[in-house]
Amino acid sequence: MNVTFHWLRVQTFCYATEKQDLIEDTLKELLGDVEFEEEICDSEHGNSMMILETRMTKQREFRDLFYRLGNDILDFIIEDIENRVDEDDIFYLRLDKQKAVQGIYEVAHHGDVISIFGKIQAHPARKEVAVKVLRSFIENEVRDH
Repeated sequence: MNVTFHWLRVQTFCYATEKQDLIEDTLKELLGDVEFEEEICDSEHGNSMMILETRMTKQREFRDLFYRLGNDILDFIIEDIENRVDEDDIFYLRLDKQKAVQGIYEVAHHGDVISIFGKIQAHPARKEVAVKVLRSFIENEVRDH
């Protein structure tokens, strides 16, 4: 089994109007029992907010995360794979945070999101190789999980 990513980061903002424990529970449902780094900062409107972030480095964690996303998201990634990977071999995906709190994983095109991004292990380090690695990972490791 090849390692797919050097690392994956999952990050979200918890605004002052949101319950942090609910957001953390939502992330743990998606990621398993992981620890989060917490950083308090000010939003653009001057309210304080918490940034919750975790970094994953193990193949099992990558596989479990992608498996939990479900087939609809996996299908979306495969169909849109050229837009999900950039020239630096970084994978990007944004999930709707409010839907995730309800247990529904849906791709988001707005700002209130759970961001998933990571450096794909591609040798040589080229976008087309990274796309192949990601496609193979989803089709051969995640779907067979």
